[in-house]
Amino acid sequence: MTWASGAATDTGLIRERNEDRYWADAERGVFLVVDGVGGHAAGELAAQTAVDVIRSSALDSEEGVRKAIACANNRIFELAEAHPELHGMACVLTLAAMVGEEIVIGHVGDSRLYLIWQGAIRKLTADHSPVGEDEDAGELTEEQAMFHPRRNEVFRDVGSQPRLANDTDFIEIRHCRFRPEAALLLCSDGLTDYVASSQVREIVGRYDGDPARVAAELVDEANRAGGDDNVTALFVAGPEYRGRRGVTRPRQSATRHRPTVRLLTGRLAFLGYGLVIGMLLWVVFKTRG
Repeated sequence: MTWASGAATDTGLIRERNEDRYWADAERGVFLVVDGVGGHAAGELAAQTAVDVIRSSALDSEEGVRKAIACANNRIFELAEAHPELHGMACVLTLAAMVGEEIVIGHVGDSRLYLIWQGAIRKLTADHSPVGEDEDAGELTEEQAMFHPRRNEVFRDVGSQPRLANDTDFIEIRHCRFRPEAALLLCSDGLTDYVASSQVREIVGRYDGDPARVAAELVDEANRAGGDDNVTALFVAGPEYRGRRGVTRPRQSATRHRPTVRLLTGRLAFLGYGLVIGMLLWVVFKTRG
């Protein structure tokens, strides 16, 4: 498939540094959003290190995705161990790699990946955070989670400790079939803390063939809504994705009632003809009588 992708990132209205990073390789079908943790230059370094390591990795299988994230994790940890001023630096990330006819998603933290298809939006990743777990469990509404005082806490990250690729409490892997008429959105929490999924769906639905415009509009909306965090949006459109313009009623539902209408019309005509013939016969017999 030929992927169309566009990204936008911004420091936000309050932060002095942008610790978000992204990478997109449409030819390989690989897309990544990283949100640095650690403050000062450490968060930026952690995020950039993750991008550099993952970009040079083989990402043609689930095992490759796991290994790439684990290698990034251990490289960040080694840097922090070697430089005391970087102690505690880490990042969260979401990686999508197209493998055959499916997406392999590698995810750690509270960045997100959404699938947009047939006018609906669906979050495919789980937030590895206390607030995110409560929202996914239905104990908090999306709005309550967005304004929760603990929304920035996470219990999984990339870089704070050594990791193996198959550690059970580390990388979340998801598989999803990617349809050519669908789209993906990878984003940092600077977007989803301020822009509800319904707004995201509305903006993405205005896609006109320019994915960068969609990404920029999402980032602008986050800043208009408060923007006290770095924000990044990476939008990926399948070759047949048309936004809301492409959402039509299925052919079956459009024609399903036609036989019923025709049958009803035939019955009414039969009854009408019967009444006319009956009236004519009544007139004839009455005249003869």
